[in-house]
Amino acid sequence: MQAILSARGLDKRYGRVTALDNCDFDLMPGEILAVIGDNGAGKSSLIKVLSGAIIPDSGEVFLDGRKVNFSSPIDARLAGVETVYQTLAMSPALSIADNMFMGRELRKPGFLGSVLRQLDRAAMERIARDKLSDLGLTTIQNINQAVETLSGGQRQGVAVARAAAFGSKVIILDEPTAALGVKESRRVLDLIQDVRGRGIPIILISHNMPHVFEVADRIHVHRLGRRLCVIDPKDYTMSDAVAFMTGAKAPPDIAASAA
Repeated sequence: MQAILSARGLDKRYGRVTALDNCDFDLMPGEILAVIGDNGAGKSSLIKVLSGAIIPDSGEVFLDGRKVNFSSPIDARLAGVETVYQTLAMSPALSIADNMFMGRELRKPGFLGSVLRQLDRAAMERIARDKLSDLGLTTIQNINQAVETLSGGQRQGVAVARAAAFGSKVIILDEPTAALGVKESRRVLDLIQDVRGRGIPIILISHNMPHVFEVADRIHVHRLGRRLCVIDPKDYTMSDAVAFMTGAKAPPDIAASAA
């Protein structure tokens, strides 16, 4: 099976600091791939390359088997790769519908839209409501309420719904449950599985091992700027994963080759 998003030989340096060191990556169709690693391991740099936020010094990125050169997050979005950052990148004072369509607003058909550039607010509100309903976010009643009036879990839900609405190929989620309580984390995890159930593969960056082991199909362990190994959560424990990413223990294949 061909990876839907992959990278080979990624390098990224900031002066004397090596963020990525000959890093490889593979996301398979329809899976939730968790990316874990210690602080400073290079996870953020990897995700920023895959989402177009930074350009690697060397290496290649492939989407659907074709080489891509993302020079900005907009390039990645146009190719179908959506990212939900930990900060959510939303405008609190704007409505849910406005945030859903920020940067890709719909204009009215004909003269009103092309010349007068009037927004088609009715269409945006209808689509936003439909997307939220598709993902089971029924607790949000008013699509025109400001995002700042929502709870943390609801905001995360809107951000994920926005990504699912426009991310036709891949969705990247950066620490989606980091600032949430138990109940709201549960809703977001259910939401992630709902999105995967629609056939969209997900890259999940998280420090929360119970969440990773609950939803991930595979786990990419990142250490010292490169992929150390990829493990199946059914074959290893959370303690094993932490030991691999901190260097306390070597994965079996690496340990065998070093013997």
